[in-house]
Amino acid sequence: MRQHLREWTYELGGPGTRERLGTLTQPRNEYGVDPYGFDIDFTVAAAAPFLWLYRKYFRVTLHCIERVPASGRVLLVANHSGQLPFDAAMIELALLVDMDPPRIARALVERWVPTLPFIAPFFARLGQVVGTPENCRRLLAAEEALLVFPEGVRGLNKTFDARYKLQTFSTGFMRLALEAGAPIVPVGVVGAEEQAPALVDLKPLARLLGLPALPITPYLLPLPLPVHYHLHFGEPLRFTGSPDADDAELERQAGEVRTAVQGLVDQGLAGRPGVFL
Repeated sequence: MRQHLREWTYELGGPGTRERLGTLTQPRNEYGVDPYGFDIDFTVAAAAPFLWLYRKYFRVTLHCIERVPASGRVLLVANHSGQLPFDAAMIELALLVDMDPPRIARALVERWVPTLPFIAPFFARLGQVVGTPENCRRLLAAEEALLVFPEGVRGLNKTFDARYKLQTFSTGFMRLALEAGAPIVPVGVVGAEEQAPALVDLKPLARLLGLPALPITPYLLPLPLPVHYHLHFGEPLRFTGSPDADDAELERQAGEVRTAVQGLVDQGLAGRPGVFL
């Protein structure tokens, strides 16, 4: 089964995908995974259905992906939306199948994700990690690429009336970038806001169920519509200063990144012919 899925990935990825993905390596322990549970062979196989979404359903169009460094530590900072994190999957696939050489982006997930049965180990095998400072420091020290959504669930679960209006960015990613001396690549995602438009967020019921949010779409479930995704990659940003600077300074710098991401989003909205085109 896994071999069939890998072959599907190579087919969907296009010419040369098998050879490019064959160059990926990872540190392995006695269980064949890295210290966080990441397994490249599993990822290549599991990518197949998501790659079908990437190529055939969302028809992802990339803009300036060459701005992402081919190697070395980096933080990719993007806007977040769509109720379900397909935006993260599309960015990760862009680096995996449409960069040459390919890169693995380690998406940072919320602390409550490991409590989810079945989903938590699946995410770990795909390389996603809980966004604790220590995990991030170790990954950046290993020259990895981190995918960060500073809006968190506030962005993911925003209602349709707030579409493409970025929420305030948290400052944790900025501390990490300053500490590691890592560039920040802003990423503007256009299309995800319309994939599952939420009319209302039932926060009281969400708290009762122990969920961060409970958005209600016109068709009740947050199943994605076949929107056309556009991923806009900005020029790498470099910041100087102390990671222990006061909150006001870090908020100012995080605000600069937010402005850069919002600019990419606005540029993408102005240039796209339509939601489904």
